[in-house]
Amino acid sequence: MDAKATIKVGPFSRGGYNRYGLRAWDHDFKPDTILKLFGISIPVTDETFFYFTESFVTADFIVDSLEHLWPIIKEKYNPHTLVLNMDNGPENNSRRSQFMKRMVEFSKKYSVNVSLAYYPPYHSKYNPIERVWGRLENHWNGELLNSVEKVLGLARTMTWNGQKSVVNFFTKSYEKGVRLTKKAMDKIEETIHRITGIEKWAIDILCYDD
Repeated sequence: MDAKATIKVGPFSRGGYNRYGLRAWDHDFKPDTILKLFGISIPVTDETFFYFTESFVTADFIVDSLEHLWPIIKEKYNPHTLVLNMDNGPENNSRRSQFMKRMVEFSKKYSVNVSLAYYPPYHSKYNPIERVWGRLENHWNGELLNSVEKVLGLARTMTWNGQKSVVNFFTKSYEKGVRLTKKAMDKIEETIHRITGIEKWAIDILCYDD
């Protein structure tokens, strides 16, 4: 799981050229809109799932994306434990109270254990989805991303190891800065299991209480 760099939508030249010789701006003036992209990759099957928003990639957006994908995961794999590899970003790190609250709720709601496994600083390049982002950039390099529909359409035609990505666009508005009180977070801490010695980087959430 990871978020991609923001995508400016407008008649921008994207490196000074485009494939079709269309007139474009050579500077990034105010864009028509800015898209944010969050992705989930299943490396063993090369499946990729893209979630776009014009709002913010918050803890709630991340977990909403996971919940949207869950029926597919449940039907195909029916896992007893879901292992999530991700960067230790500001919206999804293990000290982010709203993210941890939503993940605990997710585990209980869907009766699945969740293991959060974070990449340490400067090691995010080892996250497999980083290679997917590189493939996407190559796919639409030279294109004018001048509308939301164009961005989504190109994302749908990109293939990763022969498979097309599943593309979703969320219209919901997400509020930044949502967090729990210390007392509420303390209760969350009582329900999760931090792995000794790497408490910040590895957390188990059980869908049942021991």
